[in-house]
Amino acid sequence: MSIENVTQAKAAIADTSAYKTLASFFDDGEFMSVDVLAKSQDTYAEVVAGYGTVEGVFVYAFAQNPDFCGGAMSKAQAAKLKKIYDLALKTGAPVVGFYNSKGGRLDEGNALLAGYGEVLNAASKLSGVVPQISVILGDCLGTSALNAASADFVIACKDSKLSLDTMGGDADAESNAKSGVACVIAQDEAEAVSKAKELVTYLPLNNIVEPYSFEAADPEPADCIGSKVVDAGSAFKLCKDFGDISRTALARIDGHTVGLVNTLGGTLTADDANKIAKFIRFCDAFSLPTLTFVNASGFEDIKSAAKVTSAYAEATTAKISVVTGTAVGASYIALAGAGANADVVFALPDAVISPVNPEAAALILAPEKMNVPVAEQKAAAEQFAKENLSAEKACENGYVDDVVSEEELRKAITTTMYMLSGKRVETLSKKHSTI
Repeated sequence: MSIENVTQAKAAIADTSAYKTLASFFDDGEFMSVDVLAKSQDTYAEVVAGYGTVEGVFVYAFAQNPDFCGGAMSKAQAAKLKKIYDLALKTGAPVVGFYNSKGGRLDEGNALLAGYGEVLNAASKLSGVVPQISVILGDCLGTSALNAASADFVIACKDSKLSLDTMGGDADAESNAKSGVACVIAQDEAEAVSKAKELVTYLPLNNIVEPYSFEAADPEPADCIGSKVVDAGSAFKLCKDFGDISRTALARIDGHTVGLVNTLGGTLTADDANKIAKFIRFCDAFSLPTLTFVNASGFEDIKSAAKVTSAYAEATTAKISVVTGTAVGASYIALAGAGANADVVFALPDAVISPVNPEAAALILAPEKMNVPVAEQKAAAEQFAKENLSAEKACENGYVDDVVSEEELRKAITTTMYMLSGKRVETLSKKHSTI
């Protein structure tokens, strides 16, 4: 092929929707393509792949190309994807995939299945080594959906579909958000690309380096305790439609990335437990400090409690917990107490820490105080909790390290984060836990 033909071929590929998607993703629209002229039967491979910088962060990325055979998976596409994953494994940099495909080239038969298998295997090897982000722009069905959903974070366009069902089924973005598969919903492709670019800036290149730090910013005035602690405008919210009693987010404190877990009061459901456990395991894999605000009366079931307890107990990254409301029984143990193996635990002055709910504790420990009319029992229990289950009492007994006001909290957390920045923990030799 002459240089003129090569130039024409590159120009044709650069005019496709997938190439334009990557150009909008990478800084200044520039990136180095991988296997740019790779052929798939009688056309070019159904994916554009390459590497470059995104907001100054080095990233590998690929975009399925619906302009060539509907973006269908093929041997050629699988080979390009595997090369991207192999390069990411060798050099230690995040992988971002943009999915938009009508399925697979079924006429390739078992060779297609082998290609799928190689891609899934390569992506699995990368899990916990470099961050992976999937962005669902259109259809992502069948085996491709399995690969996309295995990423650490899934960003889905409002009108996209993500499902193992090759016919689409109940696979819209809203359903995937409610089931916890999609962590961010974007209104269109432009917003999806923008969200992916923003998310990359919170993540380290790999599991042995720290994320980029940014200029610190003062917190913004707000009612939310988390907003009073983190740098203004830095919270990147995740899975807000999955789990009603908990919130997770990546944010920055004094310019450094942290993982936030905020429980909002009440009983943590199975969805809450799954969301929290997965998030804590991600933060631990990439040594992101975690900050947990505890206000929960317990768990919906014992399996949920065990899952969260295991995630926190196994995490060796820096862990700070703040009891902001009522921490009762298993929720205190799992999120802030001995079960969480937290490095430092703070409590706000009005916090309540109890082995059981305050009314039950009052009935058990001071039944005479509850010998009042039913209408007055709640007030009596609250008075008992204030006197006997307070943050001050918990601090006196060694269950929290310090009682701090909301105004003091950011400084206390920032200082503690720097103290824990050199944390090193040796763990027992094993493959993984089984909980």
